[in-house]
Amino acid sequence: MTRFSAPDTIRRWYVLRDLKRANALHPAHKSLAAEHIEVFTPMRWCLKEKNGKRQRELQPVIRDLLFAYAGRNELDPIIEKIPTLQYRFCKGTGYREPMFVANDDMQRFIQAVTATENPKYYLPGELTPAAYGQTVRIVGGPLDGCQGKLLRIRGSRVKRLLIEMPDFFTIGVEVAPEFVQIIDNDITPSSSKVRTGLRSARTLQG
Repeated sequence: MTRFSAPDTIRRWYVLRDLKRANALHPAHKSLAAEHIEVFTPMRWCLKEKNGKRQRELQPVIRDLLFAYAGRNELDPIIEKIPTLQYRFCKGTGYREPMFVANDDMQRFIQAVTATENPKYYLPGELTPAAYGQTVRIVGGPLDGCQGKLLRIRGSRVKRLLIEMPDFFTIGVEVAPEFVQIIDNDITPSSSKVRTGLRSARTLQG
């Protein structure tokens, strides 16, 4: 995440917090979309019971987390009128500076999430550096140009590229073997930080 001092009109991917209850009819990501603000929040399929029937429904992976692409001049008035919508602020600063994600990093993350039907989400602490896979670059396909580490799971035939959104979660996206190009293991991907190695079997599946 990045700290800044910049004009309010510059559009950035701001990190926001939605304090509404989990079953709210109008969560923040819907309210922002209604205001024509571009919003991204990783979603997963969940089973919910409605009228006695179990139905699949898309829900945020982390309920109170969302990203909005706008300028402060656009977001501030919306946040002022929605008490349950807040900026997330950088830690360790003397002034309350809203957090944001660099545009290129967010676009790569969105690209990775939307490129697969079954991304796996890992919360902080579930992935450790204990079992690094090979450093690879994806050449061709929907993830063309992405670079990172492969998740190493004993006995698994599926190759997954790990891409981290620092402090929030890591996603593992399936990649076809023919698109995987092995590169120097000493190269650290500049587009995202990647951690590998399973600490527990618990994952959030999209």
